Amino acid sequence: MSTVRMFVNGQAMRGGSLAPALADAEFLGEVRTAARYRFHSFGDFPGLVPVAEGGTEIAGELYAVDYADLRERLLPGEPPELELSVIELADGSGTCSMVVREGVAGEDMTGHGGWRAYRETLA
Repeated sequence: MSTVRMFVNGQAMRGGSLAPALADAEFLGEVRTAARYRFHSFGDFPGLVPVAEGGTEIAGELYAVDYADLRERLLPGEPPELELSVIELADGSGTCSMVVREGVAGEDMTGHGGWRAYRETLA
C-alpha cells in the first residue's frame, strides 16, 4: 500500500467526528505547522490559511494515510470551504493538509493556536 503523510487539525483528530476515517492510518504524533498560517473556523471545521506574514504555528496531528482512505474516507467528509494542499511543518518538512480555498473567509481563531484550545473556549 502507498501512503501519504497527512496533517489534521480539526475533526479528523483523535476524538473528532472524522476520526473514524483515519482508523486504519498510522498515528505519527502531535506536531505543529511552521509559523506561516492563520487558522479559521467554519462552524464545526477549521482550516489553515497560508500567509506571507502574521502567521503562527498551529497544533495538530500527523498520520501516514493510505491513498485510498484519503480519497474515499477522509476527503469526502471535508467541507467545501477546504481543499487538499501541501503545507510546511515546524520541522521544515512538507505534508498534505486541508487549507482554506482562496477567497473564502471564516472566523479567525489563530490566537488559540489550535482546534482543541479553540473548542475549549466554546464549552
